[in-house]
Amino acid sequence: MQSANKLPLATLAKHATVFLLVLLWTLPTLGLLISSVRDKDSLTTSGWWTALAPAERNEVFRTPTAEAQTQSGDVFVIEDRLFEEGARTLDTWGQRPTELTANQAGDVVTLDNGTRMTLTEDGQFRWESDEPFELTRGERVFYVSQVPPTFTLNNYEEVLSSEGVGRAFINTLTVTLPATFIPILIAAFAAYALAWMNFPGRLWILAGIVGLLVVPLQISLIPVLRMYTGLSGIFGWEAKSYGGVWLAHTGFGLPLAVYLLRNYMAGLPKEVMESARMDGASHFEVFRTIVLPLSIPALASFAIFQFLWVWNDLLVALVFLGQGEGKTVMTAQLVELLGSRGDNWEILTSGAFITMLVPLVVFVSMQRYFVRGLLAGSVK
Repeated sequence: MQSANKLPLATLAKHATVFLLVLLWTLPTLGLLISSVRDKDSLTTSGWWTALAPAERNEVFRTPTAEAQTQSGDVFVIEDRLFEEGARTLDTWGQRPTELTANQAGDVVTLDNGTRMTLTEDGQFRWESDEPFELTRGERVFYVSQVPPTFTLNNYEEVLSSEGVGRAFINTLTVTLPATFIPILIAAFAAYALAWMNFPGRLWILAGIVGLLVVPLQISLIPVLRMYTGLSGIFGWEAKSYGGVWLAHTGFGLPLAVYLLRNYMAGLPKEVMESARMDGASHFEVFRTIVLPLSIPALASFAIFQFLWVWNDLLVALVFLGQGEGKTVMTAQLVELLGSRGDNWEILTSGAFITMLVPLVVFVSMQRYFVRGLLAGSVK
């Protein structure tokens, strides 16, 4: 009876933990999505969690000069509008930055020179004087306004309409597809050999592959680059080309690919392999007709990992491919759009979602294989 009462509590705690983890992983993406449809002013003044609430802004307005005055009876008037009607509402205003809350919207305030100034809630400005204005330069008026929640696709339009984005998208596909397929092809043969073929030093090779998993890419980048540059000088290859970046991604991705596929293939039924061998099948025939079809979940799992890594890569592409027409990838193109001083940083939010679309489609379409591949070998 006691265990029966504890079971619902344990289940509830498990579900609550899973929900909390999902929420923690989803919040940054949600924040990025909301930020991508906000304008630059909103992004710089408030966080994404305030997107549905009116934003308070402190701004300054310079009045027109005397040339804009008109005469209404015995009064000289200068009129203007601080902002578009309905765009926001004015709360308070003042003549100095320290007097932002000195006057309320709609108050008629008599200034030191005897003129009367009024700012209405809808942004209408009116300045009256009994004598003609002699302003050669407009006066500054500081005000606080409430901006209603607004959403726009301008950030997406700016990224998609920028020069070079379309070409960068094609370049990224050109890099990613071969850099995903080549290591899978090599790793599949190597994994089968390590799992089902007996040869001297097999365990030592496997241990070396496991050791390579802990080597950071940044540490191995310079030695690999120097080796590739030396080989390109010997064989006449182009120093920075698609072939170079394909080989680099292949080398950096192979340790995990071999390790993942080897563990999966080693867990396949031994009886099936022995039966095929007794029927006279060679290792290549067993690999092609039995192992490969059964290893699709593991192959798909690594394909998703490798595709995401290569698609979102910036460092390896810059080092082994460089930049220029026909070479710049999407991540490098977004850095260029950002500007040398980061002036257009708001487009990073929309750019992130644009570059996320293809990996998202790949992940959703191969999700069932991804889960099966990760669980490979855990249950027999």
